[in-house]
Amino acid sequence: MVKAVIFDIDGTIIDSVGAHIDALKRTFAHFGKQVSDEEIRRHIGEGSDDMLPVFFSAAELHRFRPELERYRGELFKREYLPSLKAFLTVRELFERIKYDGKKIALASTAQAEEINIYKEMAGISDFVDCSVCAEEVAESKPHGDICGAALRKLGKLAPAKVISIGDTKYDAEAAARNNVCTIGLLCGGGTREELQQAGCVALYQDPEDLLAHMVGCFWARRRQVDLESRSFGNGSVAR
Repeated sequence: MVKAVIFDIDGTIIDSVGAHIDALKRTFAHFGKQVSDEEIRRHIGEGSDDMLPVFFSAAELHRFRPELERYRGELFKREYLPSLKAFLTVRELFERIKYDGKKIALASTAQAEEINIYKEMAGISDFVDCSVCAEEVAESKPHGDICGAALRKLGKLAPAKVISIGDTKYDAEAAARNNVCTIGLLCGGGTREELQQAGCVALYQDPEDLLAHMVGCFWARRRQVDLESRSFGNGSVAR
């Protein structure tokens, strides 16, 4: 039986992917790189240690990386964060999971300060048992550090008793490095094909769709879900 759920935040419970793409695009332009939305989207959810070398040389990052990250962070907090919203029914989804007796962790590449803002934004502070941010680990997603830290905070649960929920291949890859299976949501940065290839055991459109199709056997019979939910059709695929 599944005993805990690990949620990503950006693009999974908070509708923020478009804002992050725009903030990164403006930041890169400020530092001399013109890149497309699609080029950035493919790296949304990836930690900056892995993302930034895709767009900048080692010499460039040595010269101005701290300034770049500070610029992006201040821009995002000033012009984008105040207008963000949670996806529909996120609080109801978390309430249902807690009602079913499961623990909930948040595991994100965001900073601790932003995670606290997001919890309040989604109205889920009272349902979250623990959270892990990028500042707590050596390497961010797609490395396994954040998911591993969440497992430890949840009480060192066996990976087979935990489900990860995220919107990008980086979420799935990070979970897989800890032998945790992932449910993919299509409302964020990842495409259906990317999430399939990353090994997601099921796909749903968004938190509202996941909530609408939650049934008792889904949480109680993890092994059957893993084996039977790979059709990846629209809407509910994990029954």
